[in-house]
Amino acid sequence: MAERWATFGIDLHLDPTGPGLRRGLTDALREAVRTGRLAPGTRLPSSRSLAGDLGIARNTVADAYADLVAEGWLTARQGSGTRVADRPVIPPPGTPARPRPESPRPAHDLVPGTPDLAAFPRAEWLRAARRAFLAAPNQSLGYGDPRGRPELRTALAGYLARARGVRADPEHIVVCSGFVHGLRLLGQVLRARGVRTVAVESYGLAPHWRQLTAAGLAIPALPFDERGTDPGDPPVDAGAVLLTPAHQFPMGVPLHQSRRTPVVEWARRTGGLVLEDDYDGEFRYDRQPVGALQGLAPGHVVFLGTASKSLAPGLRLAWMVLPPALVEEVTEAKGGSDTCGVLDQLTLAEFLTSGAYDRHVRAARLRYRRRRDALVRALAEHAPDIPITGIAAGLHAVLRLPPGTEGTVVQAAAWQGLALHGLGFYRHEQALTDPLDALVVGYGTPPDHAWAATLEALCRVLP
Repeated sequence: MAERWATFGIDLHLDPTGPGLRRGLTDALREAVRTGRLAPGTRLPSSRSLAGDLGIARNTVADAYADLVAEGWLTARQGSGTRVADRPVIPPPGTPARPRPESPRPAHDLVPGTPDLAAFPRAEWLRAARRAFLAAPNQSLGYGDPRGRPELRTALAGYLARARGVRADPEHIVVCSGFVHGLRLLGQVLRARGVRTVAVESYGLAPHWRQLTAAGLAIPALPFDERGTDPGDPPVDAGAVLLTPAHQFPMGVPLHQSRRTPVVEWARRTGGLVLEDDYDGEFRYDRQPVGALQGLAPGHVVFLGTASKSLAPGLRLAWMVLPPALVEEVTEAKGGSDTCGVLDQLTLAEFLTSGAYDRHVRAARLRYRRRRDALVRALAEHAPDIPITGIAAGLHAVLRLPPGTEGTVVQAAAWQGLALHGLGFYRHEQALTDPLDALVVGYGTPPDHAWAATLEALCRVLP
């Protein structure tokens, strides 16, 4: 089953519900078409592919497709597959890159935050760049809309809707120069709105927290337990919360189902905002993907995504899907013209619409899962008493250590030329949980040819 999640068709986020699989799948597909999440002309996965992705019988998918073809929502033609039919879209009611500290280059790098840069799809990117640039209108080389190129915002809206369950309108998307840039803009806007506090997770990245404190915002930590972050009722003066709900960084657990709805209800009740950091939502392995929190409340959730993990941080491309009420303020904060490279934006738009992005992500997903599996096997053989968690998704894992050993292991790793962070590196100074001794092992950075040697170096320093 794990192999099938990574290999079949395009990514398509669906949540079949109801008394039966066929009816639930039919209803989910119909709603995705009706609300515009699946745009007219979108080619759907084959019945075999979607059945594999959802873990259900192929006949169930085929029957659901047939029902929707009969109703006019889909079309099916020999040789062109099943596609979304051309029809008016009825919008839902009310719809209006992680920095790392500089250090000498280690022999082996297990610090999370960077993908395998050797695997960047150079040839495909160049082909997409050529097509995009030759087709670009002359005016695209001007200063441009501060929100970013319309071609990229349109491509992102379609991709995020089908792959992450985001309710996105191109007019509500702002392209920015990396996640930190987007967070800086949001911090400025929130402070200008009179917000004084943004609650954050007990574990995360200090550079992100610094963007908020630099804007004059307090950043108290939320509780954390075996179910992940507990947003509960954020501090009474909090105007927003910053979360990594699909795959908590760095602990690796998704926001528990019992906590997803309450945090959205808090935002609706108080007028607060949820800042959703979807830093690695595309990399899941042996479980269904966790849909974006934004899909539950587009008017109260800011969805932040980035190409830093799926492609490369050097592209400096990220995006925010904003509630309609925030678009003008964020656009003004960004400045009077586009600050992101036009050619890279046009290339990414072409990469998305041509299907090259889906193919690249699926190949990368397989490659990283093989590395994860090799890590699990190595630990089982050389350090069977070290528990490993957070491995269902993402590009890193957490290795629990005996109490009091984290500092010693990290120091031993440095002596071995192994760049490695302990869990304490990511702990908020006001964290409400007891400290844990653990290692956060990023398996995205090392190239394939160096992975075996990197694992040997890691195993040598474990207790």
